[in-house]
Amino acid sequence: MTDLIFYGQLLSEIKSRIQKAQSKAVLAVNAEMVSMYFDIGKIIAQKQQQEGWGAGVIPKLSRDIHNELPEIKGFSERNIGRMIAFYREYGEPKAILPQAVAKLPEPSIFFGIPWGHHILLMEKIKDLTVRFWYMGEIVKNGWSRDNLASMIKNQLHERQGRLTHNFETTLPQPQSDLVKQTLKDPYIFDFLTLTTPFQERELETELVKHLEKFLLELGAGFAFLGRQYKLSVADQDFYLDLLFYHVKLRCFVVIELKRGDFKPEYAGKMNFYCSAVDDILKHSDDKPTIGLILCESKNRIFAEYALRDIHKPIGVSEYELTRSLPENLKSSLPSIEEIEAELSGFGEVE
Repeated sequence: MTDLIFYGQLLSEIKSRIQKAQSKAVLAVNAEMVSMYFDIGKIIAQKQQQEGWGAGVIPKLSRDIHNELPEIKGFSERNIGRMIAFYREYGEPKAILPQAVAKLPEPSIFFGIPWGHHILLMEKIKDLTVRFWYMGEIVKNGWSRDNLASMIKNQLHERQGRLTHNFETTLPQPQSDLVKQTLKDPYIFDFLTLTTPFQERELETELVKHLEKFLLELGAGFAFLGRQYKLSVADQDFYLDLLFYHVKLRCFVVIELKRGDFKPEYAGKMNFYCSAVDDILKHSDDKPTIGLILCESKNRIFAEYALRDIHKPIGVSEYELTRSLPENLKSSLPSIEEIEAELSGFGEVE
């Protein structure tokens, strides 16, 4: 029996090592491919400038590469055009945006980002500083292309670290900055299908039901420990809406979900919960427990006053079930009345 246990451990270690090697090999191949695309884009762009060639050279190159290297993929007209754009975007940007160049990721990071991610970043984000920020998040969080598209759509860069909090007065540096940048405001729960009015418990149940998407929106490092997590204090039972442990921050995170507007008394209750978790669950090596109150809406001044003399680190954020449309886009959309009028005549023969 003991031999079987030791053999199982041996097999597990070998499998883990093989998987790590495979991952490194994939990353190395990807980095070489992206670096090659950059170099090819540079060669073509420089030849176009030196020789005065126009875009007409691209379809000829695509055909000839396919004819002479038929086993090689990735050299369609469209992709060659992207290679040229890739070089022009990053090859010589100093005259356009000097401050962005200083924030350009290290080559190992830059070329390690998958080609599909680079294409999406070039298509969706024109501000180089913002684009470089997303590159860092891709590496840190291991986002797929779909994950990246979702984060760009929901404008993560504008939400990160925007919550109301008391971290500067309750946590030492650099922990306070790390916690602030880990949390956001608002949180977007557009993967839910709740209809209003709904109860807080319904919201909680749906978030747990869609836990993978919920964790993606929370960000990297959150480990789910339970919903309605029971804590017993002085012979009374209390139930936390959601309890997490953040493996990078090394602390517990208590999340309370609230319908409607933020109320000052929420801060006192969260302070109590954080104290209880620190006494009952926190290990001596853990950092102080963080509380996060999620409301449908909040008055920032109310939240700041409520947190001012609280001793536990607490943040207050809003959540949205769908992203709000910009006003200029709203005005261009048809009204309900216009849609109904259009539908009432649908199918009539002129």
